[in-house]
Amino acid sequence: MTAVPEYLRPEPGECAPPFFAYISLVPDGDVLASLDRQIQETTSRLEALPPAKADFAYAPGKWTIKQLVGHLVDAERIFSYRALRLARGDSTPLPGFDENAYVPAAAAERRTLSDLLAEFNAVRRSTLALFRYLPTEAPTRMGTVNGATMSVRAVAWIIAGHERHHRRILEERYFS
Repeated sequence: MTAVPEYLRPEPGECAPPFFAYISLVPDGDVLASLDRQIQETTSRLEALPPAKADFAYAPGKWTIKQLVGHLVDAERIFSYRALRLARGDSTPLPGFDENAYVPAAAAERRTLSDLLAEFNAVRRSTLALFRYLPTEAPTRMGTVNGATMSVRAVAWIIAGHERHHRRILEERYFS
């Protein structure tokens, strides 16, 4: 059995400063365990909603709950792809993405919340498999993402923090 890489909390210089807002939301400890726990925490919270609430947006121009879940899926796929490229030593600078352009193109309103949550679960399990089975030296590998330096381990923490950020918004603005 191979050793699971260690994903220590990233240090300054391992990602663009704005990403530390997400990283700061993640409790100290094993970030992979946090990512794994989020599957159940997020899914169970959203499965408890009445189906009609899935199309609710707390204000005009804001995302619906289904769009928010779709955004989590899209963003995680992109972040995981970045982690893969960085972990493999790919030195090609990676571009950013416009989340606000992705959301309408995803057409989450045509899907059920249940389908979106199943996809969230599948993507998260894929993300966990990627991080668990990288070589032990991979977490500290660095590359350029959206014009800034980023490490593989920073990506893991950003994914966990991004989910916590959006779950906080759900709790404060959609479920209250």
